[in-house]
Amino acid sequence: MVKVSSEMLEKKLKELYEDGIPVHLIERIREKIKSEEEPLEEEQLDYFLNKVFINYMNAIVETSEPVGTVAAQSIGEPGTQMTLRTFHYAGVEEFSVTQGLPRLIEIVDARRFPSTPNMNIYLTDEYRGSEEEAIKVHNRIEQLRIEQISSEVDLDFVNWNIVINLIPEICEKKGIDIDEIPELLRRYKKKGTIEREGNKIIIDPKIEDLQQLQKLREKILKKVVKGVRGIKRGLLTPSENEKEWIIKTEGTNLTGVIQIEGVDPTRTVSNHLHEVEKLFGIEAARSLIIKEATNVLKQQGLDVDSRHLLILADSMCKTGTIQSIGRHGISGSKSSVFARAAFEVTVNQLLDAGIYGEEERLLGIPENVIVGQVCPIGTGRIEITMDLDQNLQLLNRKKKEK
Repeated sequence: MVKVSSEMLEKKLKELYEDGIPVHLIERIREKIKSEEEPLEEEQLDYFLNKVFINYMNAIVETSEPVGTVAAQSIGEPGTQMTLRTFHYAGVEEFSVTQGLPRLIEIVDARRFPSTPNMNIYLTDEYRGSEEEAIKVHNRIEQLRIEQISSEVDLDFVNWNIVINLIPEICEKKGIDIDEIPELLRRYKKKGTIEREGNKIIIDPKIEDLQQLQKLREKILKKVVKGVRGIKRGLLTPSENEKEWIIKTEGTNLTGVIQIEGVDPTRTVSNHLHEVEKLFGIEAARSLIIKEATNVLKQQGLDVDSRHLLILADSMCKTGTIQSIGRHGISGSKSSVFARAAFEVTVNQLLDAGIYGEEERLLGIPENVIVGQVCPIGTGRIEITMDLDQNLQLLNRKKKEK
């Protein structure tokens, strides 16, 4: 048996390239063969390359294949069967993330506000290895309100004051200087005064109205003392390979978080599509749609070809902004009147088209189904013409031959 030499391998790969196999696939084949401990025999190489060629040719989409319909079926059918479960991070109470069908619907609807926004924050080299250093970044990010660092906020009806009883242990742990808190609450004193007595902050707003005092107390409770607005809670956890610390958050604010010292902006990711699009652009949003949809299907144990998800993401992002799959997005912006009418609000669509004098060119699938014509997909896309003169000459020739 002849062992394959480098020259023979390059010659065979060149033939494969000439047969239409893409360069990136040939590179992977070359790496795979060269990584083998034992060199392949010529017959083994031929068998392997023939298999690659046959599988690649079988995977190519036929001309006029209705890829959109196939993608819709391939995502819709497993999506219908999907179990409606919500997952919790292991060992952490009340830190749930929307998964399964509700999350898939959120993605294709391109919801402006996801039901459970969250982020995975990765740290820079000097902070990622040590838990103590990672906690410093965590403290800079996690949003803290007055209600979280105080035991109670009382109303003193004798002096018409608001008294905040701070918890010094929490303030120290979270790196909050109690002396700075009166300055943060300065706008709530109205025309009155604000003083500190030990661990108490006494605000005299010069208001002698119970209802107004109650409203002011509620505002003070919600006042953000430290952290990034929108990040309700942060969880410091080791990564999957346990080589670094990452912060998982409840709530998102990508713009605010990437400005924090110690955060790696190149890897930090949010599950909020519109936030990612606004900050990083439409290509980043497209990648997030693919990643999120893939994760949802994988977690439910469903095997959907990634190319179907690529078509979905491309359709949603082709205009340069994220469009939902529905009446207010892709389906509602089609140029065909009948295609829009077939989807939703039929009467309104037809009336509007009549008022504005829209033209129906019958180029798509739904509109041709409505009028009873053959759809321009598959064999319906092909038009065969016949030369009658040539056909007559052929028939005459056959008669003479007989």
